[in-house]
Amino acid sequence: MEKGWKMKITIYDVAEAANVSIATVSKVINNTGNISDKTRKRVKQAMKDLEYHPNILASALMGKQTKTIGLLIPDLANPFFSELARRIEDRGHELGYNLVICNTDYDGDKEDKYLQLLNQKMVDGFVLASGFEDLEKVEELIKREIPVVIVARDFPMFSVNAVAIDDFMGGYIAANHLMELGHKNIGVIARDLWSNRERLRGFNHALDEHGLKLNKNFEYIMDIHDIDHIYEGREMTKKYLLEDDRPTAIFACNDLLAAGAIQEAKELGFKIPENLSVIGFDNTSIATVIDPPLTTIAQPIESMGREVMDLMVSIISGEKKEKSRVTLLPSLVKRKTTKAFEVTSNTY
Repeated sequence: MEKGWKMKITIYDVAEAANVSIATVSKVINNTGNISDKTRKRVKQAMKDLEYHPNILASALMGKQTKTIGLLIPDLANPFFSELARRIEDRGHELGYNLVICNTDYDGDKEDKYLQLLNQKMVDGFVLASGFEDLEKVEELIKREIPVVIVARDFPMFSVNAVAIDDFMGGYIAANHLMELGHKNIGVIARDLWSNRERLRGFNHALDEHGLKLNKNFEYIMDIHDIDHIYEGREMTKKYLLEDDRPTAIFACNDLLAAGAIQEAKELGFKIPENLSVIGFDNTSIATVIDPPLTTIAQPIESMGREVMDLMVSIISGEKKEKSRVTLLPSLVKRKTTKAFEVTSNTY
């Protein structure tokens, strides 16, 4: 586990360190009962050594739930994550739970900070959104038996509760849509994330089924810390369109990357979709406001939000004993940024 990140200390840890019973720890914290000065000092010293806060411990002793869930989101500027957070919050409100939403910017130090802070606040559980790549942190949460649900990705190497879409199928659908329109020379813009890697894997699988290969000159995977999606979408589209053998279509692995691709293509004098087809992923609000409206692969964001909170509450209440993986299916939403390829449509 990374240095600097600590999980919460429980009443059992304090009792064990002081070599006393849980009831004795409770009496020391609440200043009740007949406890010798020597024992009281030993318990307080154990709490100090373990950096344990009495008010937090008291809540745990009484078995109280805070009715609060910690939600770690990697990029609230991305409409997908902001819309997902809203849906999770809406469902949480219906179920009587509050959310504390933390934006991590794909930063491991921020993840450490927020996990520790929320842990001290005694949240009832954690929801970790796509982009949370630190396997050791997830493994530690699981070992501590803290309620945790992963959303918009999966950790197949762990037995963990997760709600995600079939990203592989999403990429597969995107490729088939473009190939059905006659496109063979296709550019891809992705991010170095599990979900995007799965989308690209599905995309390549569909190409393979039709005897096609992705042109490696048109395959770009950006670092997760390059968080200006629109800028990256523009930069890579410019690179692609200045090639002699430029692509006739672009698959962008989120709607912001697709928006950047459309902006850059138009600025270079290309018409969308007459000279270049573009398909995105997520079906966020940006897909309907961009000009022309974006063809994209839809994630069922509302269903994801409901599934996440329903699963979390069932875990907290003790109803759910076994780990659950919920996989939702993506779908194609056709709008105005893709059209059938014609020999003349790629000529400018």
